Amino acid sequence: MASFNAFLLFSQAAVYFAVMMGLLRARAAIGIGVFMCALGVMHFLETYLASVFYIELPFGIISPGSTVLFSGKLLMILLLYIREDALVARQPIYGLLIGNFLIVALVMLLRNHETIVVTEGRIPDIAFVDEMGLLMVWGTILLFVDAIAIIVLYERLGDWIGRNLVLRFLICGAVVLTFDQAGFFLALHYVSGAPAEVFFGGWVAKMVATAVYTVLFIAYLKYFDDEKKWVTNRPFKDVFQVLTYRERYHDLLEASTRDHLTGTLHRRQYDENAPKILESSLKNKRPLSLLVIDIDHFKQVNDRHGHQMGDKVLTTISQLLTENLRSDDRLYRFGGEEFVLLCEKMPTEAATSMADRLRKTIERFSVVYLPEKVTVSIGISSAPDDGATIEDLFRAADARLYQAKNEGRNRVVAPQAAG
Repeated sequence: MASFNAFLLFSQAAVYFAVMMGLLRARAAIGIGVFMCALGVMHFLETYLASVFYIELPFGIISPGSTVLFSGKLLMILLLYIREDALVARQPIYGLLIGNFLIVALVMLLRNHETIVVTEGRIPDIAFVDEMGLLMVWGTILLFVDAIAIIVLYERLGDWIGRNLVLRFLICGAVVLTFDQAGFFLALHYVSGAPAEVFFGGWVAKMVATAVYTVLFIAYLKYFDDEKKWVTNRPFKDVFQVLTYRERYHDLLEASTRDHLTGTLHRRQYDENAPKILESSLKNKRPLSLLVIDIDHFKQVNDRHGHQMGDKVLTTISQLLTENLRSDDRLYRFGGEEFVLLCEKMPTEAATSMADRLRKTIERFSVVYLPEKVTVSIGISSAPDDGATIEDLFRAADARLYQAKNEGRNRVVAPQAAG
């Protein structure tokens, strides 16, 4: 009997994996919502089976709902993240959280109905519904924590063990499902008095389930997909911020002194301080140069390598610029892939020389450390020759930037070269 139960569990896992991976693979054709709905509708069944439905295996007593369905769901959320990104993966995480709490809230209202008997012997078991409600709440909280933890751990493991996709998948499943088993058993023991054998049997079963799903994943990659398409290397702190909606503080960060991504001075700082800096330079008869720096073909970088790599290009270039500035220079992220560099006490000739040095540094560095060569175009203006207001200076430098773009990019256009 125990061996037959084990065979049935493996069959359930195989069917679950095959259907869910089929939906994930077909998401471009049928929409990601189909995968998410299939993922979400199983939660009540998982909780029900975990509370009342147990079978015996050679190593103990387990519940198929917890072993096959819950373990599979958690690993599917991880696979969704790996194949897409944290922005997509957080949708089912929060959808499950809100949906399951909604079920509990509605049940709390439904239980106050005065019911009638329509079919003899069919009476609603309110006590069981209440018990299920407690398990649903606790299981939902655990799932929420588990889903975020397994994704963040996956990326953290990338720093520790490299880009081994399958090993990271296996370790994440084992660690997080161990935590989940301990957490859910505490609630189950409190609600129904489940014995310790349930914990140990369930833990072994979840470890076996993790191994089985890993083997199925290996088979899928071998026969149906390319592993290289699945490998990710995203900063785990950034992933955590997206999963917890911390990036919603973006508007608040935009109002601060520093740009949240590049660490350069913010556009608002430019609007507030640049006119004062220019006024001081003109008053004291000191030269001042303004450089508008734009990354060439930046949209193509995003299209070819994704926005994560686009962000890396932005941060890399801003760091290179910052490392090559003087104490009298101020670098602002003006918008998107455009920076403005304001250089006090710097005449046109020196600004041109510095701009060309920056351009070459970025090009050389990108060839070695970025996935493709990245170049910048730079337009320069100087006060007072190009104007007595910051708007005039920017307008002149921006026009020369466009001249640099039109002449083939990866070049500097200074006032002397303006036609």
